Amino acid sequence: MATFKENFGKRIQEIRKSKKLTQEKLAEAIGLDTPNLSNIERGKRFVTSDTLEKIVKALGVGEKDLFDFEHMKNREELIKSINEILNTSDTKEIEFYYRMITLCRERG
Repeated sequence: MATFKENFGKRIQEIRKSKKLTQEKLAEAIGLDTPNLSNIERGKRFVTSDTLEKIVKALGVGEKDLFDFEHMKNREELIKSINEILNTSDTKEIEFYYRMITLCRERG
């Protein structure tokens, strides 16, 4: 199981990539060098409160978004969570989930 620092770093990386930012660009925007940002993203180092504020601003997200690790589970945990959702859903909801999954798979 990943540590808090590892999850935090993965979350920064995930958001950074979704915004099409390189490590170099984000590091420059927050006033760090690329190796330090890399260490943060790999969970080897944590951020100061000042750096956290700079990351939030540079990525254009809320502070809470950086700490949203719920979806960052291993395969077995994800399958268990999905099954729990499906087992408590009605047929219409399951059909909706199916359409969403199918659509996402088609788009790659």
